[in-house]
Amino acid sequence: MSERKLKLAIVQMHVDAGYPEANFARLEERLREAVQGPVKPDLIMFPEMWNTGYALEQIEQIADQDGERTKALLSAFARGHQVQIIGGSIAEKRDGGVYNTIYAFNENGEVVSDYSKIHLFRLMDEEKHLLAGEKLGTLEVAGSDAGMMICYDIRFPELARKLALGGAKVLFVPAQWPNPRLHHWRTLLTARAIENQMYVIACNRCGTSGTSTFFGHSLIIDPWGEIVAEAGEEEVIMRAEIDLDLVDAVRAKIPVFEDRRPSLY
Repeated sequence: MSERKLKLAIVQMHVDAGYPEANFARLEERLREAVQGPVKPDLIMFPEMWNTGYALEQIEQIADQDGERTKALLSAFARGHQVQIIGGSIAEKRDGGVYNTIYAFNENGEVVSDYSKIHLFRLMDEEKHLLAGEKLGTLEVAGSDAGMMICYDIRFPELARKLALGGAKVLFVPAQWPNPRLHHWRTLLTARAIENQMYVIACNRCGTSGTSTFFGHSLIIDPWGEIVAEAGEEEVIMRAEIDLDLVDAVRAKIPVFEDRRPSLY
């Protein structure tokens, strides 16, 4: 593999709200599928809150204490298969509350970064049951800086720009983005890619939980805003390869960052 290229496996899956055992079993099965086939991925990614779903009324009881179960599973898998993992996000119980947290692992199974969602989504009562994170999500992949955001975060362009100004060339976005807002999903992700001249890798869940349906449509978008890959509405492992040299080429062609006027805005 070229150090600047990255083969991706994006795990779009159903999540059983309130049933961690079923979700861990499903994830383990999808992980095994992701590393099968003629081309092994360099990086695997999952959706938001895959361990519990939005069973917020019982989240205190079913959240992963300190993320220990998640870290044990994903660390061992990453190390055993020499693959990087952006571990979607989980309901993680710590510090007297529950956070919506991503853990990222390198190919040696080490936790290299974590990020807890900083914008809580009132339409799903997140602010009543979860605590907001207080730091940016940054890491390194394929020799380049990258950033992490979760679902509702993509409605806040300031966050994506802050990550881009910090050097991020790739933005990873696990989500549980529901119907009927598919147009918002595509448009916001594409805008974040174009305005920051970066790859956006977004993994959405699919299936139904209670009265909410989730349309999938996980996306990989390049720095020009072109869609490299898009899933449908069913469970699938979406595969693609990205070349991070394209980020440098796009930023050189249209010097957005050099032409900023931050003294005015």
